[in-house]
Amino acid sequence: MNAAGTGSPPVRVDVGEREERQLAWAYLSRVVLGPCPALTALIDSVGVREAARAVREHALPQVLRDATARRRDVDTAARDLETIHARGGRLVTPDDAEWPAWRLLGLAQLLPGRDPDGAVPLVLWVRGERNLSEFTERALAVVGARCSTGYGDRIAGEIAGELAARGWTIVSGAAFGIDGIAHRAALTVGGATIAVLACGADRPYPAGHDRLIARIAEAGLVVSEYPPGTPARKHHFLARNRLIGSLADGVLVVEAGMRSGARNTVKWARRIGRPALAVPGSVDSAASAGCHRMIRDGEAVLVTGTADVLAEVAPLHLPCTAGSESSGDGRPSGVAAQILAALPDTGGRWPHEIAAATGMESAEVRAALVALDLAGVAARSDAGWFRSDRAEKGGE
Repeated sequence: MNAAGTGSPPVRVDVGEREERQLAWAYLSRVVLGPCPALTALIDSVGVREAARAVREHALPQVLRDATARRRDVDTAARDLETIHARGGRLVTPDDAEWPAWRLLGLAQLLPGRDPDGAVPLVLWVRGERNLSEFTERALAVVGARCSTGYGDRIAGEIAGELAARGWTIVSGAAFGIDGIAHRAALTVGGATIAVLACGADRPYPAGHDRLIARIAEAGLVVSEYPPGTPARKHHFLARNRLIGSLADGVLVVEAGMRSGARNTVKWARRIGRPALAVPGSVDSAASAGCHRMIRDGEAVLVTGTADVLAEVAPLHLPCTAGSESSGDGRPSGVAAQILAALPDTGGRWPHEIAAATGMESAEVRAALVALDLAGVAARSDAGWFRSDRAEKGGE
């Protein structure tokens, strides 16, 4: 997989060629306004400059003609780059070292036909001085109700603040309610936070969070896949949610109604293999009804505080331990071997199911699954984790 698909190192180019490539990326970003698997595939095949030329000349397969016909004559690339630079930002593309390739691998593995909005973003428009890839090395997404209660605000603030104080980056969508509380909690303790917007990175949305978004851009990062000036559209929010889930190690929902957009973020998290967590509330609270439904249906793990959250997401950052050791013949041993034995050959099992079957802690299971995945003997599908072909061959 090449750079545009997030799998290869950044393309090395000289200054002149870099400027041309930046203009091409910016032009295509304006043309498609969001994820476009067919365009990403074309860039993978012929390169970004040749892809831009093909779009301009309409020398495209039918699937791309329809996707690019409306705005292919709109070339504001130079102006868009000037605009983002004037706001203290930049265009980050798969050419760049700070492109969060590892974070976006989950999206790259989704099937375009099934998840057309789940594609890897074409580019990311970023405000702020931090390195996007480094800033998301340890991150938690915190989302929830826009009309949150005092209870939800307190819990979200406590968890986000405590994690930010421990060096975790808090990722959210800058909306009213839980999103805003999570961002402010991170800023209050001098921690890191990222706002992922459903509009251009230069446009504060909601307008009432103008000052908050400006503070986030100064201390953290404001990220969007839409070029400067793009207004927020309804479908942008659903697409934006996949980025919130992708840029973090897990998604925490603090209060959500039955029709909350937070549940959509959880859906994306589950599809790309991220833990989904939910805080329970009163059985009488409509603001927590969505959380209760996700917990009941097994869509999210119940958590009540920072310790619970870390038990689910922190194992992804643990150093290799006995759980990931191998025997002399290359086969997993210890905890890893027990967990591998608990995995099915077909179908799949989720970490909490493996924990229940083996009597191990969920944190221990997750850490071992990461090691087994890296060793190539376990893999994950929509049905859960399973043994891969290499496991049957002794890890060869």
